Amino acid sequence: MQLDLSPYDDLATPLLWLDEAGCVREANAAFSRWMSVGKRRILGLSLDQLDPEAPRLLNLCRECATPDARMQALRVQLSYAGQGVYFADALIVRDANGWRIEWHPRAEFDGSDPALALPAALSMALKGLAHELRNPLAGLKGAAQLLQKKTAEQPQSQTLVKLIETEVDRLTGLIDQFMNPAPPKAHAALNIHSVLETVRQLADAEAGWAVKLIRDYDPSLPELVGDSDRLTQALLNVVRNALQSGASSVSLRSRAEHHVLIGERLHRMAIRVEIGDNGPGVPDSLQEQIFLPLVSGRADGTGLGLPLALQIAREHQGSLSFRSRPGHTVFAFLLPIADVEDSV
Repeated sequence: MQLDLSPYDDLATPLLWLDEAGCVREANAAFSRWMSVGKRRILGLSLDQLDPEAPRLLNLCRECATPDARMQALRVQLSYAGQGVYFADALIVRDANGWRIEWHPRAEFDGSDPALALPAALSMALKGLAHELRNPLAGLKGAAQLLQKKTAEQPQSQTLVKLIETEVDRLTGLIDQFMNPAPPKAHAALNIHSVLETVRQLADAEAGWAVKLIRDYDPSLPELVGDSDRLTQALLNVVRNALQSGASSVSLRSRAEHHVLIGERLHRMAIRVEIGDNGPGVPDSLQEQIFLPLVSGRADGTGLGLPLALQIAREHQGSLSFRSRPGHTVFAFLLPIADVEDSV
């Protein structure tokens, strides 16, 4: 029997109806717009083709056996044919037409689509920028050497000149490393809490008493395989952003997640590391571009910290996402634990 969707097609909430076998029976216009896919492509799909945790949702549906029964399923990830990942809270309702699932989209972006849109162009742009920085750095070093000769009898000036030379050398080394990267270091087993503690200590030294750093670790988490130096850099970039946003409290949280879809691959287990702060939040105008290079919400920001953090997450087969509103911003790393067959 065809469902009459006319009462639902004007709703902004994406809706999906399932048959007894767990296949898509109908969808309203808001669902098609949300997923950016025509309704005819969705009809007949089994729920597990849209959601990796379909068995969990189907079990919840079957518990809604009586009309008007409702059940909430939090943090569902949908994906159609691998085209993007959509985060939502699912509300399951049993009505006269069967199981209806209401999807309430979350303000959370996985950061993968914008940064993958033009990867070659972005890489070329950054390399061009790095190349252009060489000339002013060389000029700065030359000027510093001239100053060193003219201030030979002024110890304080000599100290400042030496600092300029040291920083110029450091920046030149970073550019060289970017233009001609060394082979990646082999990954090894590591404890994510050791990494987090290093980040916390560095942030504490930088912020002093101005910011309260809160630890919320799950001590039962297993080791993961990765590069501790790179992960420290990624997490520190996010924490520094929180410190520089004016937050008075920053939390470091670790938890386990099971049956996690990252990209197109389902992992049995992943470690979720969240960096939360009570700062002003990411401006709405920047939320969809925040992981692009050179995009920053601060006048003095470089816009390179978050793209680098995202790159490092991907190096570990993971992801970086965020949700933000004024007074509550959370950046979340998902870092998969290697399955047994992957480590052989």
